Amino acid sequence: MTQTPTAQTPAPGQARAQFTVPAKHPMVTVLGSGDALLRVIETAFPAADIHVRGNEVSAAGDATEVALIQRLFDEMMLVLRTGQPMTEDAVERSIAMLRASESGEGDGLETPAEVLTQNILSSRGRTIRPKTLNQKRYVDAIDRHTVVFGIGPAGTGKTYLAMAKAVQALQSKQVNRIILTRPAVEAGERLGFLPGTLYEKIDPYLRPLYDALHDMLDPDSIPRLMAAGTIEVAPLAYMRGRTLNDAFIILDEAQNTSAEQMKMFLTRLGFDSKIVVTGDVTQVDLPNGTSSGLRQVQEILDGVEDVHFSRLTSQDVVRHKLVGRIVDAYEKYDNRDGRTGRNSHNGK
Repeated sequence: MTQTPTAQTPAPGQARAQFTVPAKHPMVTVLGSGDALLRVIETAFPAADIHVRGNEVSAAGDATEVALIQRLFDEMMLVLRTGQPMTEDAVERSIAMLRASESGEGDGLETPAEVLTQNILSSRGRTIRPKTLNQKRYVDAIDRHTVVFGIGPAGTGKTYLAMAKAVQALQSKQVNRIILTRPAVEAGERLGFLPGTLYEKIDPYLRPLYDALHDMLDPDSIPRLMAAGTIEVAPLAYMRGRTLNDAFIILDEAQNTSAEQMKMFLTRLGFDSKIVVTGDVTQVDLPNGTSSGLRQVQEILDGVEDVHFSRLTSQDVVRHKLVGRIVDAYEKYDNRDGRTGRNSHNGK
């Protein structure tokens, strides 16, 4: 798509641009069903005048805004060329990335098209991809480093993306097994007071990990892989005393580890293995007086070679839009009341 001059000379600070959508892309893929994507763009650029005629899209208004609109349509075309559809969410995230780059908040190294078309894992008719710039950088960090910490609020894809990378590593034979673990301490509950056998007691804590596995693998193959030890899902306490070689190891809900447990876990690392630790330091469920190992480890391992900390924010939440606003509201409340950095029972 190109910017074309028009007979009308724009006023100073104003600009006009015209884009031609290639015939191979039906306009519905660009504008959305019922012009839903076009409405997202018009809402994001209220001062710009956007018109569509046939396969021609024109925009007029502030020069900076028109340039952003042009870049947006260019990025959309790059995504559509891969065969991936554009969604309202993808358009909104693309606009946010372009605005961040324009304002200097981002470093501009990755474009929206690069973020939205990076495939991690294809399974059962769906493809798992990062949806935000921070998610892409998190996934890239997992490729480049041996130990990666994914820290951020609920809904930012910390565990899900790590598990997709684990399955990818297993399928490509980079590792021989996947080990998924999390501490069995939540909301003040203790395993001893729960009914049932040990397995029945720990199962509720590990269920989210099973659910993610079922999204990424044939459900019928999971019991076989677990019976063979290729996939292991276990409480953190089961890691003590072991050395884990040729494995992709994920520690989930790491904010609920003590400092001693975190050290114990990280020192399980064996040869040809990779560790990803995920957690949300705003949702610590440890008993009062117990400091979170995830909070402490950020100071201890800061600057250590081959250890990377990826931090995600409410802008990376990929659940309902309201979740991001809820996360922001809690953060403002905690900061206002001076609660940040202390253990809190905010719930999941």
